[in-house]
Amino acid sequence: MRRARIEGTIELSPRNIEILAHEETPLGLLCLRRRELLSAPGTFLTEVTLDHEYLMGSFHTDSERALARTGVEWHGGRDLRVRIGGLGLGYTAREVLASDRVAAVEVIELLAPVIGWLDAERFPIAAELKADPRFSVREGDVYRALSDPPEERFDVVLIDVDHSPDERLGAAGPEFYREEGLSRARRHLLPGGVLGVWSYAESSDFERALRRSFDEVRVEPVTFRNLLVDEERTDWLFFAR
Repeated sequence: MRRARIEGTIELSPRNIEILAHEETPLGLLCLRRRELLSAPGTFLTEVTLDHEYLMGSFHTDSERALARTGVEWHGGRDLRVRIGGLGLGYTAREVLASDRVAAVEVIELLAPVIGWLDAERFPIAAELKADPRFSVREGDVYRALSDPPEERFDVVLIDVDHSPDERLGAAGPEFYREEGLSRARRHLLPGGVLGVWSYAESSDFERALRRSFDEVRVEPVTFRNLLVDEERTDWLFFAR
């Protein structure tokens, strides 16, 4: 789980917010809420906050879906095995599962309450994910999993955890973004495998580490109009093969 930055001010009122779940975690107070847009009555959003700070929501999922779609398309194979670091609200996983070239999707999620929300179907696409036999999720630290010797390997590995390579959600994982950590992560990829990483910001240092560790690298901005604050925003996707 990671923060999707929203610049500007969002109009909130106690009248339009329903708290669906909240729980203390090692990272702070995690909250799942549902709210109606005051500017568009009848439009409902599901959002996650950490210590009352916005993390992500169901309204804008352009870059999460692009991470999944591009990673699978760039690989080009069939019967793909995909590992995703970070469940969030499930939009990365759903986009991967939308491809008939994907055979299995394993999600590793650090925070147990997020998996509980999935089990209880508390966010919009939870039931859809659970109904797909190709989908599985387990609690764990994806950075630790990628640093250990691989017990199994994947065609595509997608990381949707931190704010950016230079601004991480927690203390774990800084070595992943360096050349040594990327070399360890590469061992978890099958021949021709693709690594994809989501970020809210560009990172030249991370791009250089990728180019030293992999054969091919793509960096793709995803620009969209953030209707919540009526301004344009760009997220960044890093891919390596």
